[in-house]
Amino acid sequence: MALTIGVDVGGTKIAYGVVGEDGSIIERDLRHSPAGSPEKIALTIADAVNELAGRHDVKAVGIGAAGFVDETRSVIRFAPNLAWREEPLREKVGELIDLPVVVENDGNAMAWGEYRFGAGRGESHVVCVTVGTGIGGGIVLGGELYRGRWGMGAELGHMQVVPGGRDCGCGNSGCWERYASGSALLMDARNNAQADPGGAEHLLRLGGSVDGIQGEHVTEAARRGDRAAVAAFESLAEWLAQGLADMAAVLDPGCFVIGGGVSGAADQFVDRVREEFAARLTGRGHRPPAEIRVAEMGPAAGLVGAADLARLR
Repeated sequence: MALTIGVDVGGTKIAYGVVGEDGSIIERDLRHSPAGSPEKIALTIADAVNELAGRHDVKAVGIGAAGFVDETRSVIRFAPNLAWREEPLREKVGELIDLPVVVENDGNAMAWGEYRFGAGRGESHVVCVTVGTGIGGGIVLGGELYRGRWGMGAELGHMQVVPGGRDCGCGNSGCWERYASGSALLMDARNNAQADPGGAEHLLRLGGSVDGIQGEHVTEAARRGDRAAVAAFESLAEWLAQGLADMAAVLDPGCFVIGGGVSGAADQFVDRVREEFAARLTGRGHRPPAEIRVAEMGPAAGLVGAADLARLR
């Protein structure tokens, strides 16, 4: 079985592992991500790869990176949470290891992992949406990963849904992730608790104050029936559904896969997303609706997807 190494680089940690052709993880580990230093990130990745390559017969390395990766799958043009600006990551890592290297956007890698081995199995047209601090994702059309002309496609969270709306870290305003992400969920829950303390009994008890409310408190409070928390999840579901309906009008996928940290609370919103999606879908009643599935692979999806894409380079 041909083995490859997958690396998933985030703002706080670097996950890496050896992956088989069937998506199984043979060995994996974590290291701290030196986010402020491109040189240290490359050295950390190379050291981790060389460590694994010393124990396994591996053929290639795939690096999933949170940023805009160019069409050559080698240069990171920009990363919002890492110090990458026009960073030739493939070249830097390649100089330190004796293996072929490809670089992928982390959302693309996650989408490919779910398409190949997770919730997207059996579908040729899949859109993965990662709902976390922001919204990321990846698109597979006709069994091919869609990267766009310049390698920067599928930045799903930055579709503008409210002209002149909430400011976004990308420099624009009214982006989808400002209304349908974990950050938006938390903001709405706090606002609801501020406006209706009587309906936020569990939220305020768990957080101690409005400002003390955290994401995990919103989920727990919603499961207890807290009115403010439930309303925040309802808003999240409606905004997610609207974005999915808009993408369905353009891409017509067979299924959407919802992943990211917020998907751990899918029991609080995914049924509502399905209902709202069906109600907002263009041509509803005259077209097969896309399935909406919850991601199956968890944090491993990006690592496995990057490794598989390196194998198929």
